[in-house]
Amino acid sequence: MHTNPLEDLTQRLREFAAARDWDRFHTPKNLAMALVAEAGELAAEFQWLTEAQSAAPDADQMARIRAESADVLLYLIRLADKLGVDLVAAAHAKIEDNGRRYPADKVRGSAKKYTEY
Repeated sequence: MHTNPLEDLTQRLREFAAARDWDRFHTPKNLAMALVAEAGELAAEFQWLTEAQSAAPDADQMARIRAESADVLLYLIRLADKLGVDLVAAAHAKIEDNGRRYPADKVRGSAKKYTEY
């Protein structure tokens, strides 16, 4: 095992798929589509809830949210692995980019898109 939990998950997913001969199905297109589908299932857990309800799910809802969140994460990790994307580096780069587009002194307390200010 690695000392990095994301690398550990990536390796475990590689082994999981290989043991089932699923690698041939795990094309970037298929993984992206599965990721979107799972994100939709996660969103469905919040559909029709009030803001307060969405912030305090009951135990059954939380179990489903946790499972759907895991599905989203696992498909994203698998997709990134197939395309050679370092998710941690990409996330850091995106935060830097967002910092330039959304300077705190200009956008504090605003939900406007960077093209609107």
